This record gives sequence, structure tokens and C-alpha cells, in this order.
Amino acid sequence: MPPPPAKLVDNEYTWLELTDLVFIDPVGTGYSRPVKPDLGKKFWSVQGDLDSVGEFIRAYLSEYNRWASPLFIVGESYGTTRASGLSGHLVDRGIALRGIVLVSAVLNFQTLIFSRGNDLPYVLFLPSYTATAWYHKKLPPELQQDMQKTLHEVEQWATAQYSVALAKGDRMTAAERQDTIDHLARYTGISKNFIDRANLRLDEQHFAKELLRAEKRTVGRYDSRFQGIDETAIGNTPDYDPSEAVVRSAFTTTFNDYVRSELHYKSDLEYKILGGIRQWEWGNAIQGFPNVTDALRRALVKNPYMKVHVASGYYDLATPYFGTHYTIDHLNLDPALRRNVTTSEYEAGHMMYIQSESLTKLKKAVGEFLGNALK
Repeated sequence: MPPPPAKLVDNEYTWLELTDLVFIDPVGTGYSRPVKPDLGKKFWSVQGDLDSVGEFIRAYLSEYNRWASPLFIVGESYGTTRASGLSGHLVDRGIALRGIVLVSAVLNFQTLIFSRGNDLPYVLFLPSYTATAWYHKKLPPELQQDMQKTLHEVEQWATAQYSVALAKGDRMTAAERQDTIDHLARYTGISKNFIDRANLRLDEQHFAKELLRAEKRTVGRYDSRFQGIDETAIGNTPDYDPSEAVVRSAFTTTFNDYVRSELHYKSDLEYKILGGIRQWEWGNAIQGFPNVTDALRRALVKNPYMKVHVASGYYDLATPYFGTHYTIDHLNLDPALRRNVTTSEYEAGHMMYIQSESLTKLKKAVGEFLGNALK
């Protein structure tokens, strides 16, 4: 990233050549605020968010007479949860989408919440740990030669052996445990002793702290190519996310300058780039982890013309690419509908578009996706 202050330049890879773009700041983000603070709880839940954004889309189509336009929704991070939920929410109200683009997706939160009794994330994060260790040259020489080949090997082991080992729990034999430790150390660059003490389970925060501990560095969560420097090297988890810290200031500076200098919009409100909502209601715990895959599946079944494209970064430790593959593979789609879902992976992180090569590749992938969706 360049030194501050960041400057806004024209994007030669803009999507405006392909489609009109409407950006929505849900209530509590950007400049959007509830009229009264106590009304926030109406919007700040999984369902409340879908209701409010879905109503905005319906009202926008009417206000600007765009009912006859082919409609696409793009979401990033939690926006992928929103976009997938909206696909089912809108189709039940007669608004059928032509497509969805999901950037760094999380549709089923069971795939990324590390909690007691939920071993799934440990399996699904492993290939992203491997990619990170590969980038920082922490793997054995034979695994450093070809990242794609290495990731394929790790994905196969994670699914066939690692998941089975974790499922055995205390029934695992000493030999099976040692074999699992050996493989995890080989695939992550983390010491066998640490993996043993972690009971074969590495969450992303401990991994981010441990991988470069000897160099007194941490790796980023949103983008594990970035390195951070903590106050001390003896802590358990990183003090901050270096990838988020660098990107946030660039986005904040350029957006605030743009709306004031070019759009001449003046406001004393803080434009909340990230983390504007702190009181989110996730729903009834009896229902399990937040999961919008049923809504996405319902939309694909009811509207077989709808296409979905998912873009993921190899170095994303927030929404791992292998977790996205797992989620898609468990949509329980008929083969005729499974063809409507495509993916692309990038040698970057959560916001893959901050890397020039990935930005170019993403524009090309989206262009092809829109063209296929409109055939």
C-alpha cells in the first residue's frame, strides 16, 4: 500500500462498462442511521436486515422504473450472507434475480466459528493456513514448489484423514494422534509441540500469532500476506489485524475526500467504513449457527435462471476458500442447478481487489459471469 494520504484514481477495471451500480449502506453503516437510536434494533438482526434492504430494493425499482431491468446483487463478507438471504427473500415476493456475485463468502457460520463441539472450521481453515505458510516460506521445500499442487494435497488430507481424526476425539490412538500432529506441522509451519498443546486444533487467531513468532511478527486475518508487529511476542493472539489497519485508512480517506470534493456532499457524520453496528441479533440459539444456504437453495430452485459466482482469496483467514467450497457442495442442488454456481480463487485475501493482478482477474470473471447469466 502507498504511504498516506491515499489518493483516488480512475479504475481501469470498473464494472460500469458492464452494468449500472447501486451501492446500499444498510442502517448503521456509512452515513445511514436510524431516525431514533432505539429504532436500530428493528434493523440490526439477520432477518431485520433482509427486511429493510429487501424493501429498499423494491422501493428503488419502483422509484426509478427499473422493474424490467435484469437484477444482480453483489455482496462482500457479511454482504454475501445478506445477498444469499435476499435471493430467497425477494423471490418469495416476486422479485427474481438474474444473478449473485459473492465476494469472500460466509453463508453457513458453522464453517468459521471456532467453538467447543464444532470441529468443522479446523478442517476448513487448514488449506488457508497452508497457503499462508507457503507465502511466508514456512513449508518443507517439496511443498514450496507448487502451491496449487500442495493445496490439493492438503484439501484431500483434511477431508479424508483430519476430519476423521477429530471426529474420533478421545478414541484416537497414540499413533493416530502423532500422525495427525506430524501432518499438521508439515502443512502449517507450526511446531509439533504447539499443535500437541492445542489438542490438534488451530484457530485463525493463534495461527496468526504463532506462524512468525520467531521473527516477532504476526500475519493478517483479512489478508495473511500482511505482517504486523505486536507490543510483545509472547502473547497468545495478535494485538490487531495488520491487513485491516492498512486498508481501512485508504478507504476512509479517499471516500471522504470524494464525497466532499467531487460530489459536494457535506456532513459532520462519521462515514462508517466497517464495524458500525455493535448490537447485532443473530437469532434463536436453538436454530444453531446463522445459515442462509436454505434461502439461496430456495431461490435457485424457484428461479432456475439465476446464476451465482463466488470469488475467494487463498490468503483470507476470515472466510476461508475451502469453507466456501464445502458450503456450495452442501447446498443439496440437483445437478442441473449445480451448474449455475461457479467459483474463482485469487492469490490475495478477503479484499482480493487490492492486488492489481486479482483486480484484473476479478473484472474478467465478473464480465464472463454477467455475459453467461444474460444469455
